[in-house]
Amino acid sequence: MRRFLILLIVAAVIPCAAQSKTKIAVLVSANIEWKATKKIFPNEKFSTSPWGEYFFKEIEKENVLIFHEGWGKVAAAGATQYVIDHFNPDILINLGTCGGFEGEIKAGKIILAGRTIIYDIVEAMGDSKEAIADYSTEIDLRWLGENLPVLVRKTVLVSADKDLRPEEIDFLKKEYHAVAGDWESGAIAYTAQRNHKKVIILRGVSDTVGKQTAEAYGNIGLFAERTDAIMKQLFEDLPLWIKHINGLPK
Repeated sequence: MRRFLILLIVAAVIPCAAQSKTKIAVLVSANIEWKATKKIFPNEKFSTSPWGEYFFKEIEKENVLIFHEGWGKVAAAGATQYVIDHFNPDILINLGTCGGFEGEIKAGKIILAGRTIIYDIVEAMGDSKEAIADYSTEIDLRWLGENLPVLVRKTVLVSADKDLRPEEIDFLKKEYHAVAGDWESGAIAYTAQRNHKKVIILRGVSDTVGKQTAEAYGNIGLFAERTDAIMKQLFEDLPLWIKHINGLPK
């Protein structure tokens, strides 16, 4: 009897996939992106996890989980796995920002990642290219169909635990055919694929970096201002994506 009561208590306090099933989970990474999210939803009831805050919001008749993961690849991978294990969503949607390559894409444009590459892997005893290839993810977006609900640029996103370096831009263009980079997309896509989960990564270009210029570096105020605008746009577009998803053939 005592063992039965203990199991009931544990089940009550620890969420599990069966208890917390939700169709769509929205993942927000960087702290500044989460601050922008809370400005959009100031009156929600926030819960906490080992990774960050989260809440549920009804959007297009779906009870959508909106979850703060934290910044960088470690938090992105760990928190994405946590969301999958505890809430078992059918679809993961990552909303956030990225840095664009000057001359390739303009600030404010929205990217839909079709491929992610984690490029900051350096092998001293083997081949770095082989290791990087292991952490590259082709994202299957065929299930979304051809007529997407929002104008986006489908392209490659590169990820690293560092901001884009001006001296690396030409290499990233040539080697990976990328036009933008961030910190978390590669880890989120990789973890989703390992769990056989559908994932949509939408990132707005907050600033651009070139060989000679990096408009937001040393100007956190500009980055914060643009992040607010991008997150607002992404959340305004979110109902359109959910409506589109719900209208797809079963």
